Amino acid sequence: MDLHDFRRQYQSKGLNRKSLDNSPFLQFERWMNEIVELDTSDPTAMILATVEGSQPTQRIVLLKQFDESGFVFFTNRLSAKGRQMATNKAVSLHFPWHFVNRQVIIQGTVELLTRDEDIAYFHARPKASQWGARASKQSEKLSSRQELLDRYENEKRLYPNDVPAPDYWGGYRVVPSIIEFWEGGEDRLHNRFTYERQQSVDPRWSIQRLSP
Repeated sequence: MDLHDFRRQYQSKGLNRKSLDNSPFLQFERWMNEIVELDTSDPTAMILATVEGSQPTQRIVLLKQFDESGFVFFTNRLSAKGRQMATNKAVSLHFPWHFVNRQVIIQGTVELLTRDEDIAYFHARPKASQWGARASKQSEKLSSRQELLDRYENEKRLYPNDVPAPDYWGGYRVVPSIIEFWEGGEDRLHNRFTYERQQSVDPRWSIQRLSP
């Protein structure tokens, strides 16, 4: 399916309360599956926003898995974002699927994955990515690109077969409190719906349409 066919098939219907799933995770899965079917570049790319003091910063990371417990990504925990999340667990995720006039915004807090989960995923990555994770002192200053390339070649020499997972590298789960689904509409009359987690013994989600 190309983008023109997608817009004609899905967006002509318009997002509405009856078409929304009661679970934001199932609704997200539905949209993600539709994006993946379009065979676009990096459909799982998402913008991660963190805050240090009063200054927010953003960068793109890749969603690796999700379920009703949250949305998972991996990174160097000594990086700028890792340090920021260590002191302020509040984060936001943004999936900018502007090419089909859709976006998803997630607000929540982060929690660390277990070490076993970190190691399992690290060894599931291509070996070149494993060497790269060890070679990069993420967010630190480099004297030159050659310095980085030399570190990378050194990791390849040290670990030609089994590459140890660095203790500073691992996964985060974003546990959402609010998830917004946005769909562009004609004359800027967009469709916006939020799912907000209700704090109770049996957590449920309230769904609310927002003005564009």
